[in-house]
Amino acid sequence: MSPLVIGVLVCVSTLIILSTGIPVAFGLGLVAISFLVVFEGISSLDILADLFFGGIAEFSLVSIPMFIVMGAAVASSPAGKDLYEALDRWLHKVPGGLIISNIGACSVFAALSGSSPATCAAIGKMGIPEMRKRGYPDGLATGAIAAGGTLGILIPPSITMIVYGIATETSIGRLFIAGLLPGLMLTVLFMAWSLYTAWRHGYSFNEEGYGFTLKQKLEILPRVLPFLIIIAGVLFVLYGGVATPSEAAGVGAMFVLILVAVIYKVYQPRRIWAIISDSMKESVMILMIIAASALFSYTLSSLFVTQSVAEYIVALDVNRWVLMGMINLFLLVAGFFLPPVAVILMTAPILLPIIEQVGFDPYWFAVVFTINMEIGLITPPVGLNLYVINGIVPDISLPTILKGAFPFMLCMVLGIVLLCLFPQIATWLPTYMMGVAL
Repeated sequence: MSPLVIGVLVCVSTLIILSTGIPVAFGLGLVAISFLVVFEGISSLDILADLFFGGIAEFSLVSIPMFIVMGAAVASSPAGKDLYEALDRWLHKVPGGLIISNIGACSVFAALSGSSPATCAAIGKMGIPEMRKRGYPDGLATGAIAAGGTLGILIPPSITMIVYGIATETSIGRLFIAGLLPGLMLTVLFMAWSLYTAWRHGYSFNEEGYGFTLKQKLEILPRVLPFLIIIAGVLFVLYGGVATPSEAAGVGAMFVLILVAVIYKVYQPRRIWAIISDSMKESVMILMIIAASALFSYTLSSLFVTQSVAEYIVALDVNRWVLMGMINLFLLVAGFFLPPVAVILMTAPILLPIIEQVGFDPYWFAVVFTINMEIGLITPPVGLNLYVINGIVPDISLPTILKGAFPFMLCMVLGIVLLCLFPQIATWLPTYMMGVAL
């Protein structure tokens, strides 16, 4: 049986098994072990434990649970509420300031928490009722929050970018910088569409009666600025080469825990244990997926599937942009069914050599890859953010939320097109700050 046929069987088997609802790590491990036994015999399992452990035996992986702790601490406190209120108070005189505040709060909170569902829940609980109260259309109110929550996997510090860097052995610091301007670009596109569609539906942006005094604007800043300083500090030490991602994540987590204890009085042992416990569960889940993906990748390589797929794609006599379009379509479909971490670990090591061989920048491709994963978060059948929003406002139907989120998905597609036309959006800042990638 040819490696390409084996590859098709692996792909179909993986989709069937994962569609049963089995945890991703167990599904990948089951497929990998099954194909190893069938094609290489029972003796191939002798190295199973070494492969599984080797997938997570990297010091750089320590940054993942540390960033998760940082996000869990923020999510367990009223930080999201304060962030939303601060932006609303300072932008209330700007036309459409409320919708801008919601998307801005989503982008900042997503960067702090690194979790799209947590962002949707934290900002949506306050933002959606307030937008509906002031007359914004239901679809716009829910779609803006659902889309804004996706920004956390692109705007640094991003757990998804860390996983991508580990999977492809690329610089995590450079990946963070590469995602900064595209993340801000998507934020602006989301805001622009929100203002346009609200105006098109006849919303006048006349929000009289919602003014705030200078005292009210200033009194909330001490509860918000420290968290923003921590984000800036983490990024500074990473970009400046002062600390490794693991070190920066550890210090950031410690300071966030201190801040939520001092500002929000979250110091009771029960609440601290809840933060640690939730972080441990999510960290173990991601690390299990990474370990199972290492086994899965070994299976594909051992059966020469990876090499054969790469050779077949390179041998295609097509323009490199046509090839990029095919890859984007594949990633888009994969994101409909699988979480971003799983898609990255399964496909990035295969796709990156092909991308580099046809002349695309690997860090630019990482940003395009990540935006495709963002689209998957607001599209069914998985579309996790849609279901989180529906849980917050069950009186708004899922089709209405999906309809409201669809234009934001098109904004992300536009973002990919802009990155293809102007790759410097992703490559200029890393080159300027860290020099040309070797």
